[in-house]
Amino acid sequence: MIDTIKVAIRASTQEHLEIEDIQEGIVILKDGGACLVIAVSSINFDLLSEAEQEATIFAYAALINSLNFPIQIVVRSQQKDISSYLSLLKETAEKKSSKLFKSQIQKYHDFVRETVQKNNVLDKKFYLVIPMSPLEIGATKVLAASMNVKKRKLPFTKDYILEQAKINLHPRRDHLLRQLARLGIRGHQLESKDLIKLFFEIYNSAHQGQQTVDTSQYQVPLVQSTIVPPASTPPQTAPDANEVRAVSEPSPEASPPAPNPAQAAPQPEPLKPAQPQPQTGLSGSVFGQIDNLVSQSTNEND
Repeated sequence: MIDTIKVAIRASTQEHLEIEDIQEGIVILKDGGACLVIAVSSINFDLLSEAEQEATIFAYAALINSLNFPIQIVVRSQQKDISSYLSLLKETAEKKSSKLFKSQIQKYHDFVRETVQKNNVLDKKFYLVIPMSPLEIGATKVLAASMNVKKRKLPFTKDYILEQAKINLHPRRDHLLRQLARLGIRGHQLESKDLIKLFFEIYNSAHQGQQTVDTSQYQVPLVQSTIVPPASTPPQTAPDANEVRAVSEPSPEASPPAPNPAQAAPQPEPLKPAQPQPQTGLSGSVFGQIDNLVSQSTNEND
C-alpha cells in the first residue's frame, strides 16, 4: 500500500509545461533550451503614404534577410479590461467639488461602460520570441537526458544554461532591436515578473483583471490568482467561551455587599437657592430700555 504521507506533492500543471524556470528575463526549458521574449509596438500600415509603405516593406525584408537564427512572432488578442480605468474615473469624480464636473465625468463613465458592454473591445499585443536550442550547448548530454523518460531532468545545471543563454541570446536581441528601429517599431525585453504574468494570463484567461500570485511563489503546486482586499479594520475574533462566562457570570468576590438594614439611609442634601444668572450685554440693554419706557409712561400719567 502506498503511503501518501511520504509521497511528495507534485504540481500536475507544471509537470505538463515545458517551462522549467524563469530567471533574469530568460525562460529556461525542461529540455535544456532557453528563450527570451520581446514586446514590440505596432504601426498602422494603412495610414502610411505610398512611399512610407514601400520603405517599410524593404526594411522588413532586410530584417528577415539579416537573421541567421529562428524567431517566433506571437500576436495575442484579448478582451480589453477597463475595470481599473472606470475605478479611476469614479475616484476622480468624487474628488471634484463642482457639480458640473461630477456630472460630466459620470456621463463619460457610463458611456465607456456601455460601449464596452455592447461591443467586443479587443486589445492586441505583439511579441517576438528568440529561442536557443539545447543542442547549441552540448548535444551528448541532451541526447542522454532525452533517453531517460522516467527521470526527466535538465542536461545541465540552471546556472550553466542561464550563462550560455545570455551569451547566445543577448547579441541576437540587440541585433533584432536595431532592425526593428528601422521599421519605426519600439521593443523591449520582458522581465521575469512580466513573463510570469504573461504565461499566467495565457493559461488562465478567465482570471483577467485580477492580481496574480507573488512572483516568488509561481512554482507552488497550486497557483491561484488573488484579489488584494481594500484596507480595513482588522477582523474581530469571537471571544472564548471561558471569557464570555467570566463576563456574564461575575464571581462572588466581585458582587456588591448586601445592604445593612441597621445602617441609616443617607440624608438628602439641602436645596441651595438658585444663583441669579448673569445677563449678557445685549439682553441687559434691551431690558433696560423697556424699563425706561415703562417709567416714562408712568410719570406722564401722574
